[in-house]
Amino acid sequence: MEKFSTLITTAVPLPIENVDTDQIIPARFLKATDKKGFGDNVFRDWRYTNDGNKHEDFPLNQPQYANAQILVAGDNFGCGSSREHAAWAIVGYGFKVVISSFFADIFKGNALNNGLLPIQVSPDFLTTLLKEVQTHPATPITVDLEAQTVHYKTSGQEIKTTFEIDPYKKVCMINGYDDIDYLVNSKEKIENFEKERVIFK
Repeated sequence: MEKFSTLITTAVPLPIENVDTDQIIPARFLKATDKKGFGDNVFRDWRYTNDGNKHEDFPLNQPQYANAQILVAGDNFGCGSSREHAAWAIVGYGFKVVISSFFADIFKGNALNNGLLPIQVSPDFLTTLLKEVQTHPATPITVDLEAQTVHYKTSGQEIKTTFEIDPYKKVCMINGYDDIDYLVNSKEKIENFEKERVIFK
C-alpha cells in the first residue's frame, strides 16, 4: 500500500444514503480476482446508461470533480454484501478517502486493508461539507491522518473536525503496511521477545 500522511485535494459529492456494495461495484464485474480494472466500473450503473453512454448529471462524470481524491457520501455507506471488490473499485478509480456519517463495519475493514481511509464524521459536519463541495467544487480539503483531522476553508472561515481510527490501522496506513508488512517490520522485536521469554517446564 502507499503511505498516507496528509492529503490535500478536492472532493466528489455523493449525497445518497445507504449506498450498498452492489451499487459501488455490480455483481457482474466480480469474476476477476485481480484488483486491476475495477475502478473502471465503480458505480457503473449510475455512471452509464445501458448503451454505455455517460449520465452527465452523475457527479463522477462532471468535469468540475475531475481528479478529486475524496468521496463525500451519504449516511450508511458500504452496506450490503461483504465484497472486498467494493474497496478495490473505489481505490482503483483514484479515491484515497471516503467521508460519511456512518460506514458498514465490513466495508470499513476492507477499506483500511486496501489503503482507503474511511472517515466517519458527524451528520452536521457531513451536511455542511456536502453543501460546500456542491457549491464550490474547487475547495481544497485537507485530511491529516497523524492529527486525525479534516478541515477546509469557506468564506474565510476554517471548518474543522476530528475523526477516530484504530491505532493499529493508523500505523499501517502511515507506513504503507499491510498486515504481513507489519509483521515483517516487527521481526526484530518478535525475536527479542522470544529470546527474553522465560519458559517454565
